This record gives sequence, C-alpha cells and structure tokens, in this order.
Amino acid sequence: MLLWFVIAYWVISVAIGLWAALRVKNTADFAVAGRQLPFYMVTVTVFATWFGSEAVLGIPATFIDGNLRDIVADPFGSAMCLILVGLFFAAPLYRMKLLTIGDFYKRRYGRKVEVLTSLAIVISYLGWVGAQITALGLVFNVVSNDAISIEMGMWIGAVTILIYTFFGGMWAIAITDLVQMVVIVFGLLYIGGEVSSMAGGLNNVAEPAPAAAKFAFCPRLDLKELIAFTAAACTMMLGSIPQQDVFQRVQSAKSERIAVWASVLGGSLYFVFAFIPLFIGYSATLIAPEMVQELMKSDSQMILPQLVLQHMPFLAQVLFFGALLSAIKGCASATLLAPSVSFSENILKPMLPKLTDKQLLLMMRMVTLVFTGFVMIYALNTEATIFGMVESAYQVTLVSAFVPLAFGVYWRRATNQGALVSIAAGVSVWLGTIFLGPEDPFIPAQFAGLLASLAGMIIGSLVPQYAPHNHAIHDELHRGEHAHEALSKAE
Repeated sequence: MLLWFVIAYWVISVAIGLWAALRVKNTADFAVAGRQLPFYMVTVTVFATWFGSEAVLGIPATFIDGNLRDIVADPFGSAMCLILVGLFFAAPLYRMKLLTIGDFYKRRYGRKVEVLTSLAIVISYLGWVGAQITALGLVFNVVSNDAISIEMGMWIGAVTILIYTFFGGMWAIAITDLVQMVVIVFGLLYIGGEVSSMAGGLNNVAEPAPAAAKFAFCPRLDLKELIAFTAAACTMMLGSIPQQDVFQRVQSAKSERIAVWASVLGGSLYFVFAFIPLFIGYSATLIAPEMVQELMKSDSQMILPQLVLQHMPFLAQVLFFGALLSAIKGCASATLLAPSVSFSENILKPMLPKLTDKQLLLMMRMVTLVFTGFVMIYALNTEATIFGMVESAYQVTLVSAFVPLAFGVYWRRATNQGALVSIAAGVSVWLGTIFLGPEDPFIPAQFAGLLASLAGMIIGSLVPQYAPHNHAIHDELHRGEHAHEALSKAE
C-alpha cells in the first residue's frame, strides 16, 4: 500500500513539473525562469537547494555516529553559504544580468578562465547529483520491501526527474519546489511530533545528549584539529558559493532586493529545518537502540527510513517518504539542470557562434540528457556515502572557482593572469596533497588548495602582467553593462 502512495505522489509531482514546462519559450525561461520569480518562490527554491538526501539521510547518520562537530560542513557550512550569497554576492551578480556563473568569469577574466571554472563546476555536480540518485534508489528499495532493487530505483528516479527537468528547466523546478516544500515542512514536523511522543518528549531526548558529547561543536585547542575543523566548514560554506544552482536561484528573482533577502531567508530556513531529521535520528537511539546498533554496522543512512517503517503508523510512513522524496527530487532536479546549462552556455556555445536561441535551448536539453547518463555511471560505481559524496563534491570549486569569484567581485586589481595563477595553484596543491601527500595531512587537501588559490590570485595580480587585462571591466560589470543577450531580450 505504501508503495502505491509513493508512486501516486511521484506521478503527480512529475505531472506538475511537465505542466510548468508550458512556460518555457527560450533559454532565459529554461535557465533562470525569465527572472520573474516572486519572493516566496525564490525563498522556496533556495531552501530546496540543500534540502536533499544528505539533509534527511546523510547528516543524521553522521551525527548519530559522532556529534555536532562532525556536521560542521552541513548544515552549518551550507546554510552559511546561502546567507553569504545573499549578503555579499546576490546584489552585484544580479545587477550584472548573467545567464550562468560562468558568464561572470568570461566577462571578468576572459575565455580561458571561463572554460576552466565552468569545467570545475560541472565536474563537482557529479557527486552532488549522484548522492540524490543513490538516495532515490534506497527509498524505492525500502518502500517496495526489496521488490525494487536499489539500482532499479536509481534508474526510475533518474529517468523521471530527467523528464520534467528536460522540458521545464528552472520554471518546472521552481513550481515543483513550492509544492515539495509544503510536503517537506508539514511531513517532517508531523514525524518529529510522533517521534517526540514515542521517546517520551523533547526533554527526554535531549537529556542524555550532553553526556554522550553530542552537542560538542568547537574543536580542541590543537592546531591540527582547528585547521581540520576550519577546512570542513569552508568546503561547503565557500566551495558552494560559485555554483550554478545557487546562482540560478539568485538570477531567477524578479528584483535585486528579492534576490538578496530570499537567499538569506532560504538559508536560515534550511538551517532550522535541517535539525528536525537530526532530532528524529537521535530519537531512534532511544526508541529502537538495537535497530540503530545493527544499522550502524551495515548502513547508518537507513536509520530514519527503518525507524518510520518499523515503529510508526501508516500515515506517518506516507508523510515521511513523501517528505523524503520531495527533498531529494527538488535537490536532484536543480543540480541536474545547473551543470547542463553551464556546460552548454560556457563550453559549447562559444564553439558554435551561429546558434539561434531555439537551437541553444535544444542543446541545453540534450546536455541534460547526457549529464544524467554520466551521473548514473558515477552513482552506480561509487562506494561513498551520501554525506561523503556531497562534501567531496565542493572541494573542486573551493580550490578553483571561489577565489576568482570573490576577488573578481570585490577587488578591482584582480586580473586575468591572477585568476589563471589562482586556479592553477589551487588545483595543483589540492591534487598534489591528495595523491602525493600523507594519508592524514596536517593541512587537509582542500584547505591547502584554497590557501594556494588565494596566494595565486594576489601574487598573480600584483606582479608584472603577461596576459592582457582591462581594469575598467570591473566597474562596467558592477554598473550592469555587458548584460547577457537572452536576459536583455527577456526584459
């Protein structure tokens, strides 16, 4: 019976996405919803940016096995990322009228930087989307009582998400996110209430937590631990800022003010609601300690689903898996669209200068199809956990794209040469530490790469310049000049 409810919900949500596809007339509609989204819809889509499988399955599993310090990357870092985007990046980037984040690198630094950063961004999405597809496989496997294998569930999830993303783009994502957020919020609040009652109340759940050091957050006063803690926080907090899915939400807003405050509110809401699955997961250690111990040895990501299936009424099961599917689907569709748009606009389009807008729209859709194939190959062959896939995904953009973005927006003296040196230094040090360094380096690879990227930008921009650069471009971009032709037509 539960499986049929899940199938019905899945079909309805896909149908909503296909209905939204009727709004897509050009690339601006497909990529950024024509820059027409109101405040509440931008807030919802920003919230859905991170609220995927890792929030419901990955983070609770990591927390149960550790403490708050172990989840500093997510939700702490990821929520802070969205807030930082709103406070420091949303306004200037919105004013620039760009279709992709890659367009910023192209206009600020030139074609070489555009290609390098766009490739890094696209590659980073393999882990993120792979995590969502893996989670979908787990859900379909669980609700079907093993009748649907994990692999088959992954294929079902990937194909259905592909269908409405392929046709509807950002419009479909925004409208389905709105519906899905309602399901997520009410579903998780209801489950949280049920779990609280079963565990004897909120105080009963929280009481043993301090003794088990579950609330431990700050690292010990040890240099290596402090660096590791900072590195983990920075991975999501800074590495996620130069991401196309975050950028798309900012650019989809009706106005600059909406872009700013919807991002701040969406990030804040994510931080608050991310703790509900944590509460549910930790409550499981009191409600079903033997089940938790067994799953910790095999697959800790299944603690919440099995708790709901084994110990809760049917209505709670329907609401939980509805909320879980909503979270995964909202996150997966956006992160499937983002790299496809970025690759089409910033890698392929310059190679085909005579493309019409309709031809570019078709190309974006075909790239979405191809990228889905690569994601499936990755997801079917990786042994990483959902939380691990998500956290590792953003190391790529942390070491290659964050510094050129931040300095490009706020430092007028940042040059094309500086950006190239920054990317080369960041990626080289990061990969060098991973493949040539010790198993447990004093400075984690991604943090070493970030520091190298920072040094590369400053040194590369201040030494004599061998690559041509126009400092006036910085001011022109901030004034909103060089607007993307698709957005100019849309407005």
